[in-house]
Amino acid sequence: MLPRPMPIDERDLALLQRAVDLAERGRRTASPNPMVGAVVARDGRPLGEGWHERPGGPHAERAAIADCGDADPAGATMYVSLEPCCHQGRTPPCTDAILQAGIRRVVVAAGDPSEKVAGRGLGILRDEGVAVDVAAPDSAVGRAARLQNQPFRKHARTGIPWVMLKAAASLDGRLATHTDDSRWISGVASRELAHQWRADVDAVVVGIGTALADDPLLTARVPGVERQPRRVVFDSEARLPLTSRLVTSLDEAPVTVVASRAAPRSATDALESSGVEVVVAAGANEHSRVRSGLESLGQRGVTSVMIEGGSHLAGACFDAGMIDELRLFVAPIIVGGRQAPGVLGGQGVERIADAVRPVELSRTTVGDDLLTVARIKEW
Repeated sequence: MLPRPMPIDERDLALLQRAVDLAERGRRTASPNPMVGAVVARDGRPLGEGWHERPGGPHAERAAIADCGDADPAGATMYVSLEPCCHQGRTPPCTDAILQAGIRRVVVAAGDPSEKVAGRGLGILRDEGVAVDVAAPDSAVGRAARLQNQPFRKHARTGIPWVMLKAAASLDGRLATHTDDSRWISGVASRELAHQWRADVDAVVVGIGTALADDPLLTARVPGVERQPRRVVFDSEARLPLTSRLVTSLDEAPVTVVASRAAPRSATDALESSGVEVVVAAGANEHSRVRSGLESLGQRGVTSVMIEGGSHLAGACFDAGMIDELRLFVAPIIVGGRQAPGVLGGQGVERIADAVRPVELSRTTVGDDLLTVARIKEW
C-alpha cells in the first residue's frame, strides 16, 4: 500500500510536473513499460533529468542520476512520475540506484499498480530511511500521471490492453452510406490526427468487413515514427486475402488475425505461411471471443489498441464492456438512410437508464470536424 499523501509545496508540484512532462518523451517507444520521467533536485534546483525511452534501456531514475554528472546527488530529492520499481527485470531495481546515490527524499506523482511493485518500492525506500511523499490522487499532477499511463495501468491490473475506439460520423450519426461508402467522412486534419494516434498505440484493430471493403494499410504515416503498430484483424473465418495490402506489407509492421475455431484450417495455414500470426479466440459468442482475442494480444505485450472499424466489431467490444475511451469525429454532413450503419452495432443497452455515461468528456474542433473524447473508464 502507498504511504498516505503528505503535504507537497508548490516547488515540489512544479518539479513533479516536470517529471510528468519528461515521461511523455517515451510515449511511442517505452511500451510495454510505462512512461516515466524523473528529476533530481537540491533546494529546488534541478541537478539531473531523465526519462524511460525504451524497454531494456535505463529507467528514468537511473537516467536522471547519471545526468547529474559532477553534481553529487547525495542528500538530494528525486521527483518521479511513477513509483520506482523494486524488482529485477531487463534492468536492476531503481530502488537500488536511489539508495546507492544517497537520495534522501523521493516525491512520487502516482503509484505503480503492477503486482511486482504496488507500494513495495516506496516501502523499501522508507525502510532504508528515505523520506517518501506522494501527490494526492485528486491533485492535478497526480491525475495527470495516472492518465498518462492508462494502457500500462489497465494491462498491469487485468492483462487486457487499453481499448480506444476511434470513429468518424456524420451529423446524423452514420459511419457510411447505405452502400457502405465512407471515404471520406472526416476532413484532412482529422485523418492526420488519427495517424498520430496510430503511432501512439501498440496495435490498430479492424474487423474483416473493413479489411475487405477498404483494403487498408493501417500504418502510422507520420514523420519520425520508430515503431509501427501491430495491425490486427478480427476475422472469424480467416478470410483476409493473401493479396491484401496488410499481408503484402509485412515488412512494414506485423499482422495478427484473430480467428474463431470455425475458421478453415486451410485458410489459417495459408495466412501463417505468408507470415501472418493467427490467434484462435475461444468463446461461444462474439462478446467472449472479443475478450479472448484482446487477452491474447495482452499476452503478447500489447498494452493499447485503437479500434478503427467497423460498426460490427465496435458494437461487439462495447457489448463486452471492453471500450475504455471513445474518440469521435463528427463531420458537418448529413447522410440519412435507414440501412446506413451507425457508430456502434451490436446489441446495445435496452433502456436509456442503462446507457453508459463517460467519467470525463471533452470537445474540440479539428478543421471542420468536431472531436468528442469520452473517457469511459479510468485505471
